[in-house]
Amino acid sequence: MKTVNVMLDTIAKVKDFVNQLVAVPYDVDLVSGRYVIDAKSFMGILSLDLTKPIELRLYSEDCDELLKKLAPYLV
Repeated sequence: MKTVNVMLDTIAKVKDFVNQLVAVPYDVDLVSGRYVIDAKSFMGILSLDLTKPIELRLYSEDCDELLKKLAPYLV
């Protein structure tokens, strides 16, 4: 498992972020405080506080390619 922080402060960023994640075969979660949301869920992400960085958990050790695609969102 790898963990990074992301910033998703606009609806357009959330949409593009989810589109990048739905292509991967492993689980991906967003953690904000005590809430854990499926990162592939557009509506789930919108329920979080998007004014602060959010912890992204990637449940795979082979996720370097995805992290390169997500570089604009990494904090």
